[in-house]
Amino acid sequence: MKSYPKVLETKRLVLRRLRAGDAAFILQLVNEPAWVRYIGDKGIRTLEEARDYIENGPVAMYQRFGFGLYLVELRESAEPIGICGLIKREALEEIDLGFALLSAFRGKGFAFEAATAVMEYGRRAFSISRLLAITSQDNHVSGRLLEKLGFRFERLIQLDADSAEVKLFATDLVATAD
Repeated sequence: MKSYPKVLETKRLVLRRLRAGDAAFILQLVNEPAWVRYIGDKGIRTLEEARDYIENGPVAMYQRFGFGLYLVELRESAEPIGICGLIKREALEEIDLGFALLSAFRGKGFAFEAATAVMEYGRRAFSISRLLAITSQDNHVSGRLLEKLGFRFERLIQLDADSAEVKLFATDLVATAD
C-alpha cells in the first residue's frame, strides 16, 4: 500500500492527504447536518460514493496542483476530526481555503489551528500571496473564523448559475519571521 505521510503538523493536529481508506470518515462528515446546511448535500450515501468523492476531488487536485483538502487528525490518537486545505475551483480565479470539522470537535480551536498551518504552507510551498474563502451567507461561525484568520469580506458571488450567492472573503498572505 502506498504511504501517505503527513503534510503538516501542529501542536495538536496532523494533516495528511486523503486516501480511499478514509471513505467511512468522509461519509460521516459530508452527511453531518452542518455540512449539508452550509456546504450542501453532496448526495454521498455509500462508502463507494465517498471513495469516488475522495478520488475525484482531493486526490485529483493533489495530482493536478500539488495541494488539496487534507484529513485533519488529532496528533495524540490519529482520530480523524475534519478536513482543511487549499482548493482550486474553476469558478474562482484564485485558490481558496476550505475546512469542515465534525460537530464534536468544533469550538475548540482546531479549525483555526489547521487553517493557520495550511495558510502558511500555501504561502511557503506554493508561493500563494492572496487566498480566498467562501461561506454560505448564513454561516456566521465560519465567517468569524475567517476574520480571526485575517480574511475580510469582499462581496457576494455565485459559483455557478444554479447556486445561491455566497460570501467571498480574501486575505493577503505575508511572510512571517521564522
